[in-house]
Amino acid sequence: MNKTVIELFAGVGGFRVGLNNITKINKNGKAIEKGDYKFLWANQWEPSTKAQHAFECYKERFGCSNKEASNMDISLINKKDIPNHTLLCGGFPCQDYSVARSLKNEKGIEGKKGVLWWQINDILSEKKTPFVLLENVDRLLKAPSKQRGQAFGIMLRCFYEQGYSVEWRVINAAQYGHPQRRRRIFIFAYKNFTNYYNAQKCYSPKDIVFEKGIFAKQFPVDSSNCEEIQIDIKKYKNLLEVSNKFKANFENSGYMVDGVVYTYKTNPIEEKPICLKHILEKDVADIFFLDESKKAKFEYLRGAKKVLRTRKADGGQYYYSEGAMSPYDNLSLPGRTMLTSEGTTNRSSHIVLDPQKNKLRFLTPIECERLNQFPDNWTDTMSTRKRYFMMGNALVCGIVSKIGKELSLIIDHEN
Repeated sequence: MNKTVIELFAGVGGFRVGLNNITKINKNGKAIEKGDYKFLWANQWEPSTKAQHAFECYKERFGCSNKEASNMDISLINKKDIPNHTLLCGGFPCQDYSVARSLKNEKGIEGKKGVLWWQINDILSEKKTPFVLLENVDRLLKAPSKQRGQAFGIMLRCFYEQGYSVEWRVINAAQYGHPQRRRRIFIFAYKNFTNYYNAQKCYSPKDIVFEKGIFAKQFPVDSSNCEEIQIDIKKYKNLLEVSNKFKANFENSGYMVDGVVYTYKTNPIEEKPICLKHILEKDVADIFFLDESKKAKFEYLRGAKKVLRTRKADGGQYYYSEGAMSPYDNLSLPGRTMLTSEGTTNRSSHIVLDPQKNKLRFLTPIECERLNQFPDNWTDTMSTRKRYFMMGNALVCGIVSKIGKELSLIIDHEN
């Protein structure tokens, strides 16, 4: 098999940066791709906004034609028109994946409109994609709160019905040598007609999660004191029954084969992370430093507080409490999880004591790119505020690079 790829919900191209080990852009602003993954097509469309900053950045960095990159609502795209590919990858939002009977067809089942998982599912159905690599927030495993595990259970049932086996792992990037404490779930699915499936069938589920699977080699975990939980996803009649009745406690690692899920709570064997001090720029511009007004605001925002609030629903009152944070971030630690509000006067924004000027400041956009392991100035096609926003939405590319090494070997063995 060739390493042909499509990237969905592509943002500014984190999966492509990771899989092709991109660390620099050339003098013309194009990515220098070192890997052998051939990206055939990408889709990036941001609803409710006219400006498509992420898409424009993606096109600029990769020099994509209109055939190679789509800026259209994925639900409006004919799935038959998407190129055949070996790997589908993408990050997608954790939404309400519930399903219901179709009004048009009493026997049919349909997912909620606008939920992006169903677009992935439709593409897999049409294209019979051999390998799938997805990223999401780790709360996917517990969503929704009223029916724990339903969302992920629906996903696994979809994969099972389409003839896939699935492995997943929640990975905190900083615990494996990367510069940000960003915790995300990575999901790897593969068709049961692949050589890889036949090879994995020789191992026990525990062996796969702890030693032989795609994640175990790059993100080792301690195999002692691990309890196995089994969940039979195929015992439900259909997706509708999964949607209505399924509940489960999925742990941070797991494997599904032939409709049976094996899940384990795993503990990482940690590596030394990259610390904030290692990603800081020198001679930072004055605009990133805090004036007296912002210092006062951050002193309040990062301090302990107990505030009386009123509920909108019934007018009742309650106290909202927050514990104290350090007045600025420790440069000897990796960064905290970046949010889309990074760089604003918000409690979650990183504040550092600049080593050169001994003054408090925000992280710069380049430093935020480094926290996600993008090349410097990757997002300088847009405003500073949007650059922060994009990095708050992005993934840690170094994690994808490590997965890509294992995946490359897997695909090579299909030939």
